[in-house]
Amino acid sequence: MALFFKIVPQNNKGLVEVLGKYRKSVDPGIHFYIPFFQGIKKITLAMSPLKLPNYSVITKDNADVSASVTLNYHVTDAVKYEYENTDSVESMAQLVRGHLRDIIGRLDLNEALGATARINQELASAIGDLTNTYGINVDRINIDELTPSRAIQEAMDKQLTADRERVATIAQAEGEAKSIELTTKAKNDAIVATAKAQADATKTRAEAEKYRIDTVQTGLKNADNKYFQNQSINAFTELAKSDTNTIVVSNDQVGSFGQLPVVGQLLNSGTQKIKK
Repeated sequence: MALFFKIVPQNNKGLVEVLGKYRKSVDPGIHFYIPFFQGIKKITLAMSPLKLPNYSVITKDNADVSASVTLNYHVTDAVKYEYENTDSVESMAQLVRGHLRDIIGRLDLNEALGATARINQELASAIGDLTNTYGINVDRINIDELTPSRAIQEAMDKQLTADRERVATIAQAEGEAKSIELTTKAKNDAIVATAKAQADATKTRAEAEKYRIDTVQTGLKNADNKYFQNQSINAFTELAKSDTNTIVVSNDQVGSFGQLPVVGQLLNSGTQKIKK
């Protein structure tokens, strides 16, 4: 009887079938079998990547989002994987998609777009050991992107533009208000400084005038008759130089004026007249 052989590679499991019926599993290595009656299927146990095509997911606020998911899995039970499901990989993919719809359906759009890491964790936890039914274990799962529909993207772009314009308008208004505040403060400070300078100048002039008056009054208190006679002489001297032709004096001072040389000159000139 002729025998054939098949090599089961490393990290694979061999499934021996007899007339199409599973008989046993074999480990990696060389195995002989009877052709036409027996066969050996090789099932890889190595980790395999899988990218799920984009599919629509509806958020809590009824936003349509396109989800893209990649995952890594490996076969844990070759018998279940091969014989208990017609397509274990597709069954696993459907399980992932269903749980992802459930998780995102509990989130608002903005919350979902900003929480992919949390969604990954919840999805991995939700799947858990459920894929063991298919003889598969999901080692890693990741949401590559969540893309809102075109209409939602346009609305979000408009909202973002409006928010930016609003922030710019507020910033401009605050800048103008600050500028007005600083300008007003500068003007007020200038007015206060000018008023203070004028007040100081007025105070200085008043103090100087008071000092002058005090000095004159102090001098007058200590002045004698000679001082006043000297003042009279100076006054008549200035009078003699002017065009004035009338002098009014008291009656009791007329006699003494004649003794003054200046008065004498006025009387001799014949042009001045003394009234009493």
